[in-house]
Amino acid sequence: MTLVQMQPRSACPTPVHRPVGDAIDAAGPQVCDDMTVEVALAVMSSARTDHLLVCDEDGLCTGLVTQAQLATIRDSSAYTDQVRLRAVIGERGPFVTSSRTTMAEAEHAMRYRELDALPVVDEQGSALGVFARAR
Repeated sequence: MTLVQMQPRSACPTPVHRPVGDAIDAAGPQVCDDMTVEVALAVMSSARTDHLLVCDEDGLCTGLVTQAQLATIRDSSAYTDQVRLRAVIGERGPFVTSSRTTMAEAEHAMRYRELDALPVVDEQGSALGVFARAR
């Protein structure tokens, strides 16, 4: 039999075990997925932000777009002014759920996918905010 030494647990969980919902930035501008890339870039510019949360017609978060991502699309040879955000986002996600995902899990997912930010949603899929890497 192996003896296991137990350490008393503090009342406050360590930061890596805290839910990601405890460390999110305000949601900021949210736009509908039928918005064009040009309009989205204008919204980002006026809001002075480098990302937008994208939602579908039901208000559910479908993802996040960055200014760099949209600028790359706008500068491509296949671009037209009719390109919608839903075409840029593609399939839904990635995002994390506020109450079920720890900060450590979110940071791992961001490193794995080489992301600077992830949308944080509630159990119904509504955007609550953005979990971003510390700069």
